[in-house]
Amino acid sequence: MFIDLLRKRRSIRRYEDRPVERDKLDLIIEAALRSPSSRSLNPWEFVVVTDREVLERLSRAKEHGSSFLKNAPLGIVVCADPERCDVWVEDCSIASIIIQLTAHDLGLGSCWIQIRGRMHNATRTAEEYVKEVLGIPEKMVVESIIAIGYPAEEKPPHPVESLQWEKVSFEVYGKKRDVT
Repeated sequence: MFIDLLRKRRSIRRYEDRPVERDKLDLIIEAALRSPSSRSLNPWEFVVVTDREVLERLSRAKEHGSSFLKNAPLGIVVCADPERCDVWVEDCSIASIIIQLTAHDLGLGSCWIQIRGRMHNATRTAEEYVKEVLGIPEKMVVESIIAIGYPAEEKPPHPVESLQWEKVSFEVYGKKRDVT
């Protein structure tokens, strides 16, 4: 069941030193291309990176929170043409999570690296840095990088008791479920 996939998926930042097979990569790409998109405008595009040197360079995209990418065998950069759709952020976010869920379903681990709105250093954005490394055209925007690989760590699912049930309202904001 899909809920089991959601229960077990965790952000994985340590990977085995082995490549992701071509058939699995192709399924991940197919899933990304099938991602829902507002008005089917599909503003997203994907840059698949397996070159270790490029992954190491991309791992320096941000001051914090991207260094683990250098040890991943695969990174998928999710970018978009903002002129195609006014909700490109949402469409790219949907595609990013579809990539992560597909990876998990295939026995792989993944972790989202936020690029949009983050800094590379005090004077340069992470997006500018990633665009330069990958030759992404100026008109494009970069939402995220998804690191993917075989997990070299295990994390238990979050217990159902730890979920923030208090953030759920019924019928109107602030109304809690009747427990009777």
